[in-house]
Amino acid sequence: MGHQVISSFAPPYPAPMAALVDGAMADLAGRLGLAPADITVEGVHAVVWSDGSIGCPQPGMLYTQALVEGALILLGTGGARYSYHSAGGRPAFLCERPG
Repeated sequence: MGHQVISSFAPPYPAPMAALVDGAMADLAGRLGLAPADITVEGVHAVVWSDGSIGCPQPGMLYTQALVEGALILLGTGGARYSYHSAGGRPAFLCERPG
């Protein structure tokens, strides 16, 4: 998937990760019309992405070929898993086609 896990976190999450998790949960809840309590956190990881696509390359785009420190947040609900990616201090975003 284009990343290496540096460390994994369990609750309570450190402040920077907690903000990313809260934002990802709020985003997914809004997208799916659910309460955040209906979403489970399946994994919170500090990672090094293999390039500037931060694990979510888009067709036709070119990315820096440098290692990028960031975060991977895995959420689940109703048997589905959702992957949120972050790097460079930006909020986590839903990666619909991790690659």
